[in-house]
Amino acid sequence: MKRSLPIFFAGFLSFGLVLVLMGATQSPTKAVEDRDVYYPATEDLAPDEMRVVALGTGMPSVRPKQAAACWLVELGNGDKFLFDIGSGCHERLAAQKIPYDYLNKVFIGHLHVDHMGDLPSLWLGGTVMNRLVPLRVWGPTGGTPELGTAASMEHMKKMYVWDIGTRSGVIDFRGGALEVNEFPFDGINEVIYDENGVVVRSIPAVHGLDGAVSFILEWNGLKFVYGSDTIPNKWYIEYAKGADFAVHECFLPPTLLVTKQGFSPQEALMVGTQGHTSPEQFGKVMSLAKPRLAVGYHFYNDFDTEPEVRRRIRKLYDGPLALALDYMVWNVTKDDIRVRMSAVDEEVWPSPALKKKIAPDTGSAIAFSKFTISGALGFPEVTQPLFDEINEMYGTEVEPVFKK
Repeated sequence: MKRSLPIFFAGFLSFGLVLVLMGATQSPTKAVEDRDVYYPATEDLAPDEMRVVALGTGMPSVRPKQAAACWLVELGNGDKFLFDIGSGCHERLAAQKIPYDYLNKVFIGHLHVDHMGDLPSLWLGGTVMNRLVPLRVWGPTGGTPELGTAASMEHMKKMYVWDIGTRSGVIDFRGGALEVNEFPFDGINEVIYDENGVVVRSIPAVHGLDGAVSFILEWNGLKFVYGSDTIPNKWYIEYAKGADFAVHECFLPPTLLVTKQGFSPQEALMVGTQGHTSPEQFGKVMSLAKPRLAVGYHFYNDFDTEPEVRRRIRKLYDGPLALALDYMVWNVTKDDIRVRMSAVDEEVWPSPALKKKIAPDTGSAIAFSKFTISGALGFPEVTQPLFDEINEMYGTEVEPVFKK
């Protein structure tokens, strides 16, 4: 696995000296090649290349450093896929500077909030971020119908009826359409997506209740496996074998759950090994699956936890390994896997719409009551000049709703 110039090495040598030692000459006017940092929306993706971006790698409780589970896969054919959409990950996704029409395929491994908590934000927030195509969601059935993805999405629509009612009548709301694709949770390596040369399959996972799954994406001879949440299971080991990029949860060891999070010993053992996968269990899984790169996530990756997690993994697995952090980026080809961190633009704005917007359907708006209207102050002396300015600039004839 290729890694750009190590951080510790760059810290001891001036950049110019490093370039000399590497046999390179930096131009005084051109961009530096082979950057150590990935700058979103500045690099082409080759036709045979896969880019994977970790957008949420932390524990069920989000924190500024790590959001909950979310992984972005970008392919050289132009397709982009989100695997899980956990709490706090939407702002990381926004930092990738990708038009929202391209971010319309979400695969949910199970219905815990740390794996689908930002779905409403992506769905309805995406409508004001210029997504003009339906949001497509794939998720498993449950042990009973009410525990499945389809039922969850129906309840979500009802929960956000106020939001839908306010937006749908004032903007182009085509992006508010929600396409739900529910598939059996117990399907074993079953195809759930097959478009544009990309195949996604699901395998059962063991986590929480019936209704948890893992995903396998195959394209152009490359294989990406995403475990979502699961303890070690036979399906993952069988179908992740030889994968180019294999993501599997790697929770904190029970000792750290006790000392860092205040779990009782019993809680730490049950949560850390029977509900989630400990570092030792992760190592065992990867020693059997033997991917080109094993990627562990779902733990607080800090200076004092990472070495302990890595040490425990290495008891059982000595292959290529990455322990993920938010904004970590991998470029994957058949010949190489390159890892970097993504630069973050905290002042990012939504990308412009990719299609021409159409006039909103004002008939779908929920009307104000007479009571609320009675309290509105239109300030026509202030507002009307704003309408006049825009109408003159763009040749429109828009009138304010509140005129008094």
